[in-house]
Amino acid sequence: MSEELAPCPLRPICVCSRAEALPWHRVEPFAVSGDPAAAFARLKDVVEGMERTEIVAATDDYLHAACRTRLGFVDDLECRLSPAEGVIHVRSASRAFYAAYDSGVNRKRVERIRRALREA
Repeated sequence: MSEELAPCPLRPICVCSRAEALPWHRVEPFAVSGDPAAAFARLKDVVEGMERTEIVAATDDYLHAACRTRLGFVDDLECRLSPAEGVIHVRSASRAFYAAYDSGVNRKRVERIRRALREA
């Protein structure tokens, strides 16, 4: 997978913090306070500790993880550190592109990560 966040498909099976995301896909990026590298390291720790989640690729500013839902579907989680913006952009999307809807699983995942980062 590329180290740039992929665009969301038109169906509501994806959320993304990039400015070009459609309104029904849009989530806020994760705010970075303090050292951006330390914030990204905290994010990696949070993702690594999530149930049914495997980090597929990680660099100093990019993370790709495969997240298995309780129903056994696999979703892709991507995060990209943007120190200039003071944020970590995020995208979470179902791999089941034939699906019409994800039951809000991807949005809930992003918000759980956001809460965990605030508590870290």
